[in-house]
Amino acid sequence: MQATDLQYWLERASAWSAEYRKTVNERPVRAQIAPGKIAEQIATEPPQQAESMEQIFSDFERVIPDGMTHWQHPRFFAYFPSNSAPAAVVAELLATAFSSQCMLWQTSPAATELETRMIDWLRQASGLPQDFKGVLQDTASSATLCAILTMREIALEFGGNTSGLFNRKPLRVYASGRTHSSIDKAMWIAGLGQDNLVKIDTDENYAMRADLLREAIKRDREAGFQPAGVVVCVGGTSIGATDNVREICEVAAAEGLYSHIDAAWAGAAMICPELRALWDGVELADSIVWNPHKWLGAPMECSAHFVKNPETLVRTLAIQPEYLKTHGKDGIINYSEWGIQLGRRFRALKLWFLMRAYGIEGLQTRIRNHISWSAKLARLLEGEIDFEVVTQPVLSLFSFRYLPSGESDPDTLNSRLLEAINDDGSIYLTQSNHDGNYVIRFVAGQFDMQESDIDVAYETITRVARTL
Repeated sequence: MQATDLQYWLERASAWSAEYRKTVNERPVRAQIAPGKIAEQIATEPPQQAESMEQIFSDFERVIPDGMTHWQHPRFFAYFPSNSAPAAVVAELLATAFSSQCMLWQTSPAATELETRMIDWLRQASGLPQDFKGVLQDTASSATLCAILTMREIALEFGGNTSGLFNRKPLRVYASGRTHSSIDKAMWIAGLGQDNLVKIDTDENYAMRADLLREAIKRDREAGFQPAGVVVCVGGTSIGATDNVREICEVAAAEGLYSHIDAAWAGAAMICPELRALWDGVELADSIVWNPHKWLGAPMECSAHFVKNPETLVRTLAIQPEYLKTHGKDGIINYSEWGIQLGRRFRALKLWFLMRAYGIEGLQTRIRNHISWSAKLARLLEGEIDFEVVTQPVLSLFSFRYLPSGESDPDTLNSRLLEAINDDGSIYLTQSNHDGNYVIRFVAGQFDMQESDIDVAYETITRVARTL
């Protein structure tokens, strides 16, 4: 492809993308193909000679779309959404045109300064105090790893990076038994070990018990361990489990431990002031993560990582060889020093377009609608004699199962139901395990969904169930 052809192919790709987004609701939500079918259509060896863009684009249209699960489908009710608001898609195209490496202020001043401003817009929108600063990480998993590393270094008086973890007391981190697996993985990568993530039992509301947290910290200290931090769960992935943020952060502060809030999905809902009781006490935390790329509408990857004391994060993660120093400039921020990655994308541009194109009020309306429509579906299923809502809606997430009279193996039946629903193609759902039971999980949140999509979900679930 010649540089002179760029405009034509950008216009061609834009037209295809716009048509795809307009008609995505006509496709099955989940890819309806067998494993290996896409690979069979891809050459096993790279081409030695250049191929025409016409052929490449034709192959794209023929092979790829039918092999995709369509996350922008309005009836995508599986996992948490990975939204991509149209205005933000335009921003991503522009960011790709720059293709800048935004590791330092000097490598992309506009990217750095816009990121600083966008983080503050998100802080204001979600009601966080002014003393929180932040950075855009790729995902919540990376932000949580940064938090675990910071806990580690504070506990070791910033000696872990230099002298390692050998011949030291094992460090302990505490979290709810209902928290996300990314915390487990962060413990692996940080070198602290799975066994040193202490899972605290939850109460009848699925919140971490503060009394058991205190007891675990005391017991560990007596046994020769060194407590380092607590991860607080807000809107857990499985059923929306949420800890009592104020109570847990107060325990952490009293014990001299770092507190990190994982609100990856639920944090976006905090742009609605009436929902902020869910994380009451958030101002007490040392760090927080929530993902604009889940419910707010920003395309992947865009995770807002707020920290009360940036110095501890930078001291944990910054490394400054001579070639990465910015000379002659004071008071600048190099965001590569705030995360794991040295290389960084221009993530802030899509937030700027997103929040300006829809406004906070427009984004609030979407979130409120999703919550209301999810509650509607839960009520409809509760009204069916052979369905059970297992966990009530937390924001727009709930779980249910099919329980016809006389059924002796509900787990197997609901597993069959889930596969049959997803094979039907009208909607896409996922499963979870709740207190030892197989449940089907529903979450509303796709950016362009309408209330009518809830009606389709209800019809599909009940229709498919009664064909089993």
